[in-house]
Amino acid sequence: MNPNKIFTLLFLSALMLSSNLYPQKSDFRVIENKAFEVGEKLTFDVKYGFVTAGIAVMEIPSVKKMSGRDVYHINFTVNSVPAFDSFYKVRDRYESYVDVEGIFPWRFEQHIREGKYKRDYSAFFDQRRNKAKTKKGTYDIPENVLDIVSAFYYTRVIDFSNMKPGDKVSLVNFFKEKTYPLDVVYLGKERITVSAGTFDCIIIEPLVKEGGLFKSEGNIIIWLSDDDLRIPVKVKTKVLIGSIDAELTSYEGLKSELLSRVK
Repeated sequence: MNPNKIFTLLFLSALMLSSNLYPQKSDFRVIENKAFEVGEKLTFDVKYGFVTAGIAVMEIPSVKKMSGRDVYHINFTVNSVPAFDSFYKVRDRYESYVDVEGIFPWRFEQHIREGKYKRDYSAFFDQRRNKAKTKKGTYDIPENVLDIVSAFYYTRVIDFSNMKPGDKVSLVNFFKEKTYPLDVVYLGKERITVSAGTFDCIIIEPLVKEGGLFKSEGNIIIWLSDDDLRIPVKVKTKVLIGSIDAELTSYEGLKSELLSRVK
């Protein structure tokens, strides 16, 4: 056979194989993202009452390729401080690989180490075929389904400017082989002061039913900076006894100027 024909056949075969691996889907959503980019790192004190029990970090260290798409590799970690380790040692890590253009996940991981409790969980989201794959099987998912970490980052790109207190945005969260409704309720605005400074904030309440970043028996209230960045300034989570507060202590690698910080 002519060498040129052999080359052509090999080239076409490669194209067909590539098409089978990543079947084309032209209708992925495209979200305008003014809120975050690679390099962002947010650090929080996690307080139980007046005691600082841990340190939480949310960061986007890199952009990677997954399923033929550019994705943000997002890490969320919570570690108890050394003084708290003897009482209740925590080493929790969540990872989400979030589509750069569409702000939806391709993969989610949860690694929990709390006292003697241990849990490892992962899910791959085939957003082309609307399937989620875990160790337990393959499950149908709605288009643009979210995990709890990507849901938080997606919330940061929502336009709340025309909302009134009580208005909500409805999302869908996948966790533990099931999909759950995840409504985000807009509560209004407030100026608050934390270690990182004083900020004008909007207040939201995600109605998390399963798979939250903190174990809770009540509501979760989040204060986001009232600007394009929508960085979390404070999170209050009710637990069985009292509440856990996460308050912003430092930030770096922001996408634009933090206009909500009161100078």
